[in-house]
Amino acid sequence: MEEFIVDYKNELLATVITIITLFVLKFILSKTIRKVGSASDLNKARTRLIIKYVSFGLSVIGIVIIIFIWGVNFRELGIIFSSIFAVIGVAIFAQWSILSNVTSGIILYFSFPFKIGDRIRIMDKEIEYEGNYIIEDIRAFNIHLRNDNSELLTYPNNLMLQKGILMVNVTTNENLDESELL
Repeated sequence: MEEFIVDYKNELLATVITIITLFVLKFILSKTIRKVGSASDLNKARTRLIIKYVSFGLSVIGIVIIIFIWGVNFRELGIIFSSIFAVIGVAIFAQWSILSNVTSGIILYFSFPFKIGDRIRIMDKEIEYEGNYIIEDIRAFNIHLRNDNSELLTYPNNLMLQKGILMVNVTTNENLDESELL
């Protein structure tokens, strides 16, 4: 065991530094995402979901860095990565709508044009009910909307970015005078 530590001292030190750096980055990014979520008055479940996505991304980056630290042969690594990317490419092509909805959910989180409780109207000819909807929940793949007849509509996140959305309840600030509006 002592031989291993002596022989691979630099690699072990670099691995420890990488892991500590990734944990610090995860902490900082999680704290930042929570601040954005609370400042924008967003649902805590959405905030936790985005934090999970960021944690997964940092884990992948960490694994790649550790692979390079331990000196994997680049030819072998190229074969492994090309095989992995081929499988991922087929999976992405097969599941493009799911990935599109997850990506749209992340975009909706950070651009936060809609909040739970907002009243909206969707400009989509395929929806039979043309009235207003109240946003009940925003999830990773879809948004739950309730119409005036108490019917629940589950609407995909990617369509929220593709279709025209009319905000029915407009927040007004009566404390502003006319000079601030110009």
